[in-house]
This record gives sequence, structure tokens and C-alpha cells, in this order.
Amino acid sequence: MKTTRHATYNLNYHIVWLPKYRHSVLVNEVADRVRNILHEIADNKGLEIIELTVQPDHIHLFVNSPPKHAPSLLANWFKGISSRKYNHRYADNDGEKIRWARGYYAGTAGSVSGETVQDYIQRHEEGDQ
Repeated sequence: MKTTRHATYNLNYHIVWLPKYRHSVLVNEVADRVRNILHEIADNKGLEIIELTVQPDHIHLFVNSPPKHAPSLLANWFKGISSRKYNHRYADNDGEKIRWARGYYAGTAGSVSGETVQDYIQRHEEGDQ
């Protein structure tokens, strides 16, 4: 459980999104850079990344957030800020810009199913590599 000034909460969100046209661009150095940027965003916004899996053609993010943030806001932050930061820092060097597809998946997970989602993400990462 976590607390803010006016709330006690345990809100975990599973968010999944894809690169535009589901191109397999999230590999090697690009994947490492995106992973680092996503952690920067979480730190700057006061969020806790519980699990993060960067696959070549999609990202699974399991994040804990205070109740003041809607899941749509979290998805927009992670997608929008990561794209802008990546393209600003790296696109001129290697020419490849990161562009995300418009949609995303967002699901909630309580304390019991949160462990299930974490296990799923870890198994998914091991099976796809």
C-alpha cells in the first residue's frame, strides 16, 4: 500500500503499446535507450515501474501510480514523452525515429492479480527472446 496526503492506494496498471506499423525497431541499443527513457519518465512523474519488457515490436509496462493519474494519462505520458525524448536525443545520429501507433492497451491489476501480471510479463520476456 502507498499513501498520499488524502489517499491510501495500490493501483497497478498494465499498459502495452506498439511502434507504428508494428515495425520491429525496439532492438539492441534502441531498446536500451527506450528502456532508460521510460525509467526517467517514471522517476520524473513519481511513478514506480514494477516490470518493464521491451520487445522488438511492442512494450509491456506494469506501473504503480497514485489515483490522481488516469490510465489514459499514463499511456500518453509514456508514449508521448518517450517518443519526443528519443527523437530529440538520438534520431539525428542514427536516422531512425521512434513513432508509436495510436492505440494502447491498459488494464488494472490489484494485489492478487498484480503478481499474475508480473509473472506473465516475465514469462513472455523469456519466451520471446
